[in-house]
Amino acid sequence: MSTDIVNNYTLLCDFYELTMANGYFKTGYKDKICYFDMFFRNNPDNGGFAIACGLDQVIEYIQNLHFSEEDIAFLRSKNCFDDNFLEYLKTFKFNGDMYAVPEGTIVFPNEPLITVRAKAIEAQIVETFILLTINHQSLIATKANRIVRSSKGRPVMEFGARRAQGTAASVLGARAAYIGGCAGTSCTLAEKMYTVPAGGTMAHSWIQMFDTEYEAFMAYAISYPDNCTLLVDTYNVLKSGVPNAIKVFKELGITKCAIRLDSGDITYLSKKARAMLDEAGLVNCKIVASNSLDEYIIRDILMQGACLDSFGVGERLITSESDPVFGGVYKLVAVEDQDNCIIPKIKVSENPTKITTPHFKKVYRIYCNDMKKAEADLICVHDEIIDTEKPLTIFDPDYTWKKKTYENFSVKELMVQIFKDGECIYDRPSVKTIRKYCEKQIAEHWDEVKRFENPHNYYVDLSEKLWNIKHNMLNKD
Repeated sequence: MSTDIVNNYTLLCDFYELTMANGYFKTGYKDKICYFDMFFRNNPDNGGFAIACGLDQVIEYIQNLHFSEEDIAFLRSKNCFDDNFLEYLKTFKFNGDMYAVPEGTIVFPNEPLITVRAKAIEAQIVETFILLTINHQSLIATKANRIVRSSKGRPVMEFGARRAQGTAASVLGARAAYIGGCAGTSCTLAEKMYTVPAGGTMAHSWIQMFDTEYEAFMAYAISYPDNCTLLVDTYNVLKSGVPNAIKVFKELGITKCAIRLDSGDITYLSKKARAMLDEAGLVNCKIVASNSLDEYIIRDILMQGACLDSFGVGERLITSESDPVFGGVYKLVAVEDQDNCIIPKIKVSENPTKITTPHFKKVYRIYCNDMKKAEADLICVHDEIIDTEKPLTIFDPDYTWKKKTYENFSVKELMVQIFKDGECIYDRPSVKTIRKYCEKQIAEHWDEVKRFENPHNYYVDLSEKLWNIKHNMLNKD
């Protein structure tokens, strides 16, 4: 097998992308300019928002989009593709435009995260990779942020590498978790590839390897005197683990140290351990907790008075166990005619939530100038400009009698252009810069939107112009 597959994911697509591409080619639609939106319909865990993540991997994918000779030989073996189409694929590349919200942006259902404007074949082939990448990383970034917020300022490490659903999910999940607010990861490759701080100390096997727990602790402390975290629950936390840890720390004069609890009643054990450490004069010794944690458990044990300084969170973060599907979709919203006029397209369904919003669009975020907080998002037709010198009235797209008028406000366009004529024109930020931007985005939203249960409904409305276009299309015979 060619090593090209390491970097070339062109065939990582649903097979119907290729059968449609072949059909577009044969029917003269291959150069038809069209617009697709990638968006999602529901916030994970019934939360108040989501965090957009994964754009950088989409950029890399599109920059390397090509069909190798091996790819084309494989497609030819399927005996369902036109020979002229296969010849066309030999020089295939993405030549279109793409717009997206930057990674780390707080986003809401039904607003576009990515818009692709390209020839039909190009726009269709990129669908699967865009969805799998944005869906996965947005899901993990959102879950990570929920867990980080539950810890009330205590650092959270992502510990899920061994429970992730595959190698890419492990590494990219660590990246997304860091963007969402985690302090670091257990995944070494994530630091090498994406500069996500990697860290870790020991497993139970280290302690079992030695004749006694004391010997295991002593050997580790001598090896890592400046970063000594001892796992104290291999045998008995309060009768063995904590006393042996105290003994080693005192004998070696180590004051920058920590213990980790990985089983049992974390609240009870942390309180008892804290008292024992303080009595021994180790008031600066930290206590770390792990073991199947999530935002609800962390919130509850802290409310119960657990004496903890940081957390390691594994499978419930890296798989977003409580709600493991982000549910993003990729839908055609417009095409261009021979005069380059944009013709809106709509998908109609008996299920109202599956009716799409047509046209080439932009998204404005409305801010209250007094409080410096985000108030609502407004989806507009691409050529609409909001005049902040005049009052702005928005209305609920379903219950149109519900209206709100803003006067002292400002707006920001959420989407930026990423590709123009197939060339990336976006200044790609570092992962650390994205993480800081995400922190700023979180701070811009009201606490009511951040509640875990029954969060405030943040409005995403349509402009009057866009609402009229959509409803005129729905009311056509």
